[in-house]
Amino acid sequence: MHDTACDTCATDDEEHILPTVEALTAGTLALMTGYAQSASDCPHRGLMARKLVSNLFFLSEHPHVSPLMRTMLANLRTRWQLAAEAAPTARPDRRPSPLWHAAPDHVQ
Repeated sequence: MHDTACDTCATDDEEHILPTVEALTAGTLALMTGYAQSASDCPHRGLMARKLVSNLFFLSEHPHVSPLMRTMLANLRTRWQLAAEAAPTARPDRRPSPLWHAAPDHVQ
């Protein structure tokens, strides 16, 4: 037997579910804050800027966004694209770590 009252209770507990456009906007603003607060030599700034460009693209193409907002988001995306291109790319740190194991000479 399926209890719909329990289903209703379970969905009422999820207060932080946002519509897609609002969740993407909130994530984009949080990422912009992280970018602004990071050090200029942070190796992740380029990755954050590229993710911002991606988020702004999806926001500017979202069906629930007004045409004027789409234009503004497209302009922002262009500015962030310049920042993404100017930022150094994150390179993996390949220095040996005491937690790394040496590669075996041969595999059985």
